[in-house]
Amino acid sequence: MGVWIFLAVLISVYCKSPIRSAINVFLFFVGMVGSYYLYTILIAGFFPKSYMMIWIIMTIISPFLAFVCWYAKGKGIIAISISSIIIMFISRQTFAFGFWYFDILNTLELLLWIATIFVLYQSPKQISKVTTIGLLLYFVTAQTNLFWGML
Repeated sequence: MGVWIFLAVLISVYCKSPIRSAINVFLFFVGMVGSYYLYTILIAGFFPKSYMMIWIIMTIISPFLAFVCWYAKGKGIIAISISSIIIMFISRQTFAFGFWYFDILNTLELLLWIATIFVLYQSPKQISKVTTIGLLLYFVTAQTNLFWGML
C-alpha cells in the first residue's frame, strides 16, 4: 500500500491543477488495477472478488484524495495539514508501534517514507512541521484500523 500512496502523491503533487491531479491519479489506478485483475482472471485463472472490490473502491475514491493532495504543495496551514496527513498514512505503512516497541516494518517502505518527505519538501521549517505533526498523528492513530485494515 505504501507504493500506491507514494505514487499517487507523486502524481498529484506534480500536476498543474487539482482537476488534472484527480484525472491523472484516477487513470493511473484504473490502469494498474484493471491490468492486474485482467491478468489474474485471464492468465492466472482465479477471481478474487472480495479483494478486487476493495481495490475498485480505492480506485473510485482516488480522484477525490488526489484533488485534496494537490494542495499539499501550497503554503499555509492547510498545506501543512494535508502534508501531515500524508506523512501519517505513509508512516502507518512504514513503522510498527506498540506499548513497548517501535519498529521499521520494511526497508522499502522506509525508503518510500523518506522519498515522500523529499516530494513534500518546500523549506526546512515547513518539512519539520509536517514531519512532526505527521508522526504525532501516526502515534495517535497507530492502534486503529483504517480502510478495512489496509492502512
